[in-house]
Amino acid sequence: MTNQRYNLRKRTGAGTPAKPDEPQPKEADDNDAPEKTTKSPTDYNSGTNWVHDGGIEANPYLFVLIVVSPFLSLLLAYLTSSDMAESELSWRVTHPLTEMLPACLSDIPTCVSSTLSAGASVLPTLEGAKLVMWFMAVALVLERFLPGKIDFGPETATGHVPKYVDNGVAHCFVYSMLYFLGSNVGPCGEAGDQLFLPAAVGNLIDKTGVCDVYHPYNFGVLYDLFPSSLSFLNIFGIIFCVFLTFKGLYFPSTQDNGSSGSWVKDYLWGTELYPRVFGLDLKRFVNCRFSMTFWQLAGFSFCYRSYVLHGNVLDWGLFFSALSQYLYLVKFFFWEMGYMRSIDIIVDRAGYEIQWGCLVWVPAVYTFHSRFLVQNPSGLSFSVALAIFALSMAGVLLNYAADRERDVFRASKGKCLVWGSKPRYIIAKYTIVDRKTGKATEKTSLLLASGFWGMARHFQYFFELTAAYSWCFLANPVENGILVMFYAVFLTALLVDRAKRDTDKCRLKYGKYYEEYCELVPYKIVPGIF
Repeated sequence: MTNQRYNLRKRTGAGTPAKPDEPQPKEADDNDAPEKTTKSPTDYNSGTNWVHDGGIEANPYLFVLIVVSPFLSLLLAYLTSSDMAESELSWRVTHPLTEMLPACLSDIPTCVSSTLSAGASVLPTLEGAKLVMWFMAVALVLERFLPGKIDFGPETATGHVPKYVDNGVAHCFVYSMLYFLGSNVGPCGEAGDQLFLPAAVGNLIDKTGVCDVYHPYNFGVLYDLFPSSLSFLNIFGIIFCVFLTFKGLYFPSTQDNGSSGSWVKDYLWGTELYPRVFGLDLKRFVNCRFSMTFWQLAGFSFCYRSYVLHGNVLDWGLFFSALSQYLYLVKFFFWEMGYMRSIDIIVDRAGYEIQWGCLVWVPAVYTFHSRFLVQNPSGLSFSVALAIFALSMAGVLLNYAADRERDVFRASKGKCLVWGSKPRYIIAKYTIVDRKTGKATEKTSLLLASGFWGMARHFQYFFELTAAYSWCFLANPVENGILVMFYAVFLTALLVDRAKRDTDKCRLKYGKYYEEYCELVPYKIVPGIF
């Protein structure tokens, strides 16, 4: 540890100067690709850019969840649908432990049959498919034409540096505006439906004649068509992942590709790290521009449907949940380039686990607690809902502060202040290998061990979980049962697993340097506990 202490006192960066059109070296902690050694251009490990024995398939509990996830997503869609609300057993959904479970255990064959029938009843429709395709089409147009500065992801183990147009914030606000304006609460809707629209603006648009040919959709359409659109997404996602598997094997976009020798693992994990088609980065489009945007808009769509369904009565729990999640995702798009340096992008390949997960699992699970409230209002008072909202926003803001702290440290190559003092960090070396030539190149990263990142290696996860549990509490589990906690519990398991995989990845990449870092920052997520 002698050299380590010297480095910390000295506090000097050792990053190799980058070329003018390449990014500066990044510190690891959930943001860089691991080192790999190339044996040959066809060696699988040389193109994985991840911990070879990792992935959700290495976690038996999450692996089982992956296997049943297509059906489970349909079942979750049914539980929050109007069909379930009209069922004679609808009241049991808010009493899963005292009513639903005992009834199921008392007649298991009937329970299994009813469960299978419920999930199988969620079928795709033309309207649901049109909603999905239009949603993606608008996102694609914005992806292509919104301006933004050029930014880069971290260099992979094969020397590839992904390039992006950083227009996520513009996408976020433009898409939100378009969704509002194109709906019945926008200028072409009935006068009684329009929200926050000055009469002068409405009259001006009327004079253009646009509303004579355009018929707006209902603002609550994301709830109304959710079951059928999710069913379509399920089928689309499974086929899309077959395409990604084939593309990664035969038409890869970079050298970060290859087969494990198992079709099952190739399909689940993926065969390519950065797939692109006609210049479109498929991972960013699916993970961010579709998935996160749907989640962002869904909350207010559900809130509107609840408001109309219950006689123009606003559910404060649902409203503040929708608002908090919307602002959380605004924060996400401000931080989108940070996400492009996270384990989802730089380690996890584009396979079923990530791409189907973002296409189907995120809409089904991440909006479940909000969707549940459409048929089962929270009953929370304004003051209680506001207090929980404040807690959720504290989690969102602290999560952003932690991510921002790391970004500033990176951009300045350690020449900044963290909490008013010069930062502590480890100067870590690693090697990248060109798969074609076998040439090895030594690189340098800075591992931040100050501020939030000196308290725990993934302290930002704690703040993210604070927000997640708050959103679920806004669904009032005391009245609505523990099912509304599903998202928060799932996210806890996911982030604990992700922290473990990130530790494995960084140990593989940085070796002794990361061991020194772990001695400085021994806790993964919660300081003093875990």
